[in-house]
Amino acid sequence: MRYWGVLVFALVAVLLSACGGSDSGAGSLTVYSGRSDTLVAPLIKQFAESTGIDVRVKYASTPQLAATLLEEGGNTPADIFFAQDPGGLGAVSALLAPLSEGVLQRVPQWAVSPSGVWVGVSGRARTVVYNTENLTPADLPKDLTGFADAKWKGRIGWAPTNASFQTMISGMRSIWGEEKTLQWLKDIKANDPKVYPKNTPIVAAAAAGEIDVGLVNHYYLHRFLAEEGDSFGARNYHPPAGGPGAIVMVSGVGILSASDKKENAQTFVDFLLSEESQRYFVEKTFEYPLAVGIPVAEGVTPLSEVNNPNISSAALSDLDGTQKLLREAGVLP
Repeated sequence: MRYWGVLVFALVAVLLSACGGSDSGAGSLTVYSGRSDTLVAPLIKQFAESTGIDVRVKYASTPQLAATLLEEGGNTPADIFFAQDPGGLGAVSALLAPLSEGVLQRVPQWAVSPSGVWVGVSGRARTVVYNTENLTPADLPKDLTGFADAKWKGRIGWAPTNASFQTMISGMRSIWGEEKTLQWLKDIKANDPKVYPKNTPIVAAAAAGEIDVGLVNHYYLHRFLAEEGDSFGARNYHPPAGGPGAIVMVSGVGILSASDKKENAQTFVDFLLSEESQRYFVEKTFEYPLAVGIPVAEGVTPLSEVNNPNISSAALSDLDGTQKLLREAGVLP
């Protein structure tokens, strides 16, 4: 399991919390959430209040929780794995129970597990955020290959340790192959990109002119726009030629085979695909709803206008191989 690297199993970043109050008679549910508490705790609270189910949530990064699940195996106390990306879900797919066809058919086929053990509940598009004072869309390349040009030296921001970035590289390997992906990583590294720990500071840096472009997920910009208005100095660019820079990744959910609370777990999955939850993802997090019939938030580019490459979620799951390639390119230590 080299993908998970040197994980600190003290789980300093883990928050273990309870939602829903005392035992209501409806039973309980333990959720391992790779989505942050600030993002999904209000939604989980809504579920607990509406069903009477006592929900306990362990928060950590998706890689940490996947590694924990692999270590715990059939003895895990988790009933649900709510993951940020397909990579984490794919890593533990052998521990997940099959979902019903009725559940899997509620979202697009590309947003479900090839083996039917997890389902996507919201989508996040990879995009290029750019500084609007220094650049216009016409200045930007049609796909990510253009950023290997020396003219972008010192102007790019990226977050190589971020799970979403690594998922994008997994997709890049599937689309371009190992050799081309490795060369692209080396070329970008040669352009002296500024390194950030995650997406939020990249977007802030682009707006401030610290960088001209950054490789991020689409929704971070919209959070800034909601707080600061249209004067915010950055915008998203969806590469029109598609490719890895336009991948739409899903956050998804699966039920642990070892769970003895599968009925409550199924209720939770149904809740995440309900109109109430899908609208939460649209209105509160600016993500793409995946259940059919729910529109995107105002100002968010519709999925129909994003040139999402035709690759399966399975192609995004080999994060072990991706980290190996990132180390080979000198991007990760």
